[in-house]
Amino acid sequence: MTVECPDFETLKSRQRAERDPWPTSFGLRIHRAISWIKRAEQEKEDPAAAFLVLWIAFNAAYGGERNTVGERDAFETFFHRLCRLDGAKRLYDIVWNDYPGPIRLFLENRYVFAPFWAHVHSEQGAHDWQERFDAAKRRFHRALRDLDTVAVLSLVFDRLYVLRNQLIHGGSTWGSKVNRDQLRDGAAILSSIIPVMIDLMMNEPDSEWGLPMYPVVEG
Repeated sequence: MTVECPDFETLKSRQRAERDPWPTSFGLRIHRAISWIKRAEQEKEDPAAAFLVLWIAFNAAYGGERNTVGERDAFETFFHRLCRLDGAKRLYDIVWNDYPGPIRLFLENRYVFAPFWAHVHSEQGAHDWQERFDAAKRRFHRALRDLDTVAVLSLVFDRLYVLRNQLIHGGSTWGSKVNRDQLRDGAAILSSIIPVMIDLMMNEPDSEWGLPMYPVVEG
């Protein structure tokens, strides 16, 4: 069964109704994330633009906090917390029922695997990229066997992060057919997952979600 994801109006209505007692930093995080959901809903034609806008929404919700952990560890910690809040298993259903095919294609695509590009650029220690790629695929299949939603989300966002970097750093041609399917599938996956993530966060506003790197500064 396809998960019904909250749209901008649904998220915004909930935020307005519940925001008064929220901690300021949490309220800012949710406000920013929802604003980018609104913009993403307006992007119907360009998968690259949709993907980037949705990634900004994700970063507004999860990221930018002042911490010293690596990106991958931060992703996994965030997904653990969300899955704990996800009593209805909506993220589980998105991962296992709504997008199993596109997710599998992402995780079996070397062009969104960071060590592959390190090898292409002859970086030190990247000679074993194929072994690491195969090991990552084995982790994915173990996660499939164990229905481990956190592991799959972590692996998927690891790949999506590479796709994000390709766009942000000019490593892709606008309108190109080369990565259009990846961008289309990536945007579709994010468009389902990110609104649910924001909705789940609003279930526990007093949790320690971290301080935004760029708070509103008066004066």
